[in-house]
Amino acid sequence: MKARQLAITAAMAIAAAGLAAPAHADDYDAPFNDTLHGYGIYGPQDYNAWLAKISCERLIRGVDGDAHKSATFLQRNLPKGTTQGQSLQFLGAAIDHYCPDQIGVLQRAGSR
Repeated sequence: MKARQLAITAAMAIAAAGLAAPAHADDYDAPFNDTLHGYGIYGPQDYNAWLAKISCERLIRGVDGDAHKSATFLQRNLPKGTTQGQSLQFLGAAIDHYCPDQIGVLQRAGSR
C-alpha cells in the first residue's frame, strides 16, 4: 500500500512539474519558490533554490539513484514536519525549474 501511495505522489509531482510556470530572467528563483508555496513548503528563497540545485546535481552525478532516494535527501534537509509527499513535490518542482533533463527520474518513480 505504501508503494502505491508513493507512486501516486510521484505521479502528482510529474503532473505538477509539467504545469509549473517558466522562470523569468529577472528573478529566476522566485517562480520556484511560488511553486513550493502552492505545496505548503516554505522557507528562505535562497535556501530552497540552493537545495533544489544540489538535488539536481545529485541526480546528474548519480548520487541519488531514484526519486525516492532524492526525496529522502530533501526531506532530511527541509524543515521538520515536511512530508515525503512534499519532498517529492519539491523534487518535481526542482527538476522542472533547474534540471528538466532529469524528468525521467520522476517518470520512472511514477511507473512503479
